[in-house]
Amino acid sequence: MITTALTFDELAALMKQAAGVTVDAGKLDKEPDTPFATLGLDSLGLLGIVGELENRYSVSLPTDAERCKTPAEFLGLVNTALKTGV
Repeated sequence: MITTALTFDELAALMKQAAGVTVDAGKLDKEPDTPFATLGLDSLGLLGIVGELENRYSVSLPTDAERCKTPAEFLGLVNTALKTGV
């Protein structure tokens, strides 16, 4: 079980690293329900982020993770998976 949680700051960094999308972490925090598509992140970019997190934490994330539409939805699903190890 992982005791840390993915933050908006880390998500913004992963968006830049894995998908080449630059977004302000403060904007993600203030507007967490902004669709990824509006932020410039497509499903392939999100898949890259999922892969990076799976490698980083040695845990398989639910297949729903790559289908999340917003940062809030993604963080909720990922953090639940990291806490439970599922």
